[in-house]
Amino acid sequence: MNERTALVTGANKGIGKHIARLLAAEGLTVYVGSRDPGRGQRAVEEIGAGARLLVLDVTDPDGIAQAAAQVDRLDVLINNAGVSPSLAPPADTGVEEYRRTYETNVFGAVAVTNAFLPALRRSPRPRIVNISSGTASLTWSTTPNPQFTPGSGAAAYRSSKAALNALTVLYAQTLAEDGFKVNALAPGLRATDLNPRAAAAGGDPAEAAQGALRLALLPDDGPTGGFFSWDGTPVPW
Repeated sequence: MNERTALVTGANKGIGKHIARLLAAEGLTVYVGSRDPGRGQRAVEEIGAGARLLVLDVTDPDGIAQAAAQVDRLDVLINNAGVSPSLAPPADTGVEEYRRTYETNVFGAVAVTNAFLPALRRSPRPRIVNISSGTASLTWSTTPNPQFTPGSGAAAYRSSKAALNALTVLYAQTLAEDGFKVNALAPGLRATDLNPRAAAAGGDPAEAAQGALRLALLPDDGPTGGFFSWDGTPVPW
């Protein structure tokens, strides 16, 4: 066990749980962020040594503040919690769906990042990884690409991840002088319960988690302000 610590939001299942497991295997103390204490505790028990439950709902400001007060120093923050309420195109997506999606995928990531910045500043090598989506790439959304067919739906989800990408760049630029590395990951379509399309996919979530681990443990000369696929290749904004 080393002295490094990490927080993974939405880590009681799916890609987040696999990321937490990989970080714990590297010897980090990993805070398993979970809104549901019971599910979070079960994930902690399954991950094993190094895992710690941190009850955290990224849409609850008071809860975020309480969680941040429990962590003195943080080396790695993985903003993984996300929702995708539907696969509807923009014309069929109500404003409330956008609000709900952005509340978790954008505002939640900002709230957690800002709340844990004091703890991250105490690290000699702070790293932030935002779990995005290849479907958030405006370049891939308008040209042929290796991951999906341009013109597909999920307007609320995809636009929220595009906003998260923009924030990734802004955080990277403004925190660079403090030694932060801030990057976004496109995990690929994985068999999770994010939405029906993901649930039906055959992609292994553990494979995507390897990409997050790589960005979480970047050396001092590693990139910042980048967008990368799970296999390490750059994704165009």
